[in-house]
Amino acid sequence: MAPRRLAALAPLAVLLLLSSCLAAAPATAQQSSSIGDTVVFWGRNKAEGSLREACDTGLYNTVIISFLSAFGRGSYKLDLSGHPVVPVGGDIKYCQSKGKTVLLAIGGFIDQGATEHYDELARLLHSHSNGGVMLTATARCVFPDQRLQAALATGLFSRIHVKLFNDGRCTWGRRESLEKWAAAYPDSRIFVGIVASPEADRDAYMSHKDLYFDVLQFINKLPNYGGIMVWNRYWDKKTGYINGDVF
Repeated sequence: MAPRRLAALAPLAVLLLLSSCLAAAPATAQQSSSIGDTVVFWGRNKAEGSLREACDTGLYNTVIISFLSAFGRGSYKLDLSGHPVVPVGGDIKYCQSKGKTVLLAIGGFIDQGATEHYDELARLLHSHSNGGVMLTATARCVFPDQRLQAALATGLFSRIHVKLFNDGRCTWGRRESLEKWAAAYPDSRIFVGIVASPEADRDAYMSHKDLYFDVLQFINKLPNYGGIMVWNRYWDKKTGYINGDVF
């Protein structure tokens, strides 16, 4: 299968524990490395291997299944880019047994449209199962992200993944943008969103050296720094980026 063109992540990348796993005890992530937790998006290319395989690498604390691209009014679509859906439930439980957090991204490749009602969606999801749902958001690096403001104002989001890619404005001022996000949402853990290959976004790709000296050595000192978010498992498997010496 040919690699997919990098498209914009959901403006509101709301994430939650899969409903089939809500009754299970919350997953506890493995001990963090010096860079914090490592989050990866899985489900965008069949050649990346199964969800179970991603968890078995030991490289990631959290795996985000992407995407539930359509939902509501009794209509649902789980787009896994050719991955069979049937094994996913078992793989989720397997990953959780290994101490991994497994999340589901709601939205898909959306970067246009109305900005209303995301706050209502966040409150509804948070109320499900008496608050037993973890919410995170994936935001543009330039602060603020107009599409997310109302939702983030609810204070219900445990994490904010700030993606330093797919936006030419992020080539410069990465550190300053991340600091603004961290200051604005002190109760949310802030993750640095990166691409694992220049094929995903040549302008946004950072070598290990650049990532550390330009971003991480400053950002990881923030009190609510969480770690890094990697786009995506396919590119990381191809390049071995997260398995590099700097990590």
